[in-house]
Amino acid sequence: MLAFDITTQGRCRMHDITGEVRRLLREALTQFPGPRSGALALFCPHTTCGLTINEGADPDVCRDMEGFFRRLVPQDPAFAHAEGNSDAHIKCTLHGPSLLVLVEDGELRLGTWQAIYLCEGDGPRRRSVWAQWLPGPR
Repeated sequence: MLAFDITTQGRCRMHDITGEVRRLLREALTQFPGPRSGALALFCPHTTCGLTINEGADPDVCRDMEGFFRRLVPQDPAFAHAEGNSDAHIKCTLHGPSLLVLVEDGELRLGTWQAIYLCEGDGPRRRSVWAQWLPGPR
């Protein structure tokens, strides 16, 4: 299996993982010779962080999104979950645990300004991202 780990910073933060995903793609293409076009499936096996694709050029976008998610789903002692991180579980559901990224000629097919993010909701923690190469037709 293709995978990498990341140590997150802060309780509710977006971490640009595009470089790590590109490295995983290169590894996949080395391990599985054949078509260099297809898709890379990404999965985050945690219940308090998720994945998304969004603006990667202006860091203010991430700061705005982090602030919005903190206001949208604040950490609230009235939540019943004993660990005190129900807000992170809700944020994870909003982000989702997986992405499918198209690949063409060995390169991620992201838009000009797009980056891939791990969205931490209950950090700092050590997180994993798993990947599966899905080759296109020969």
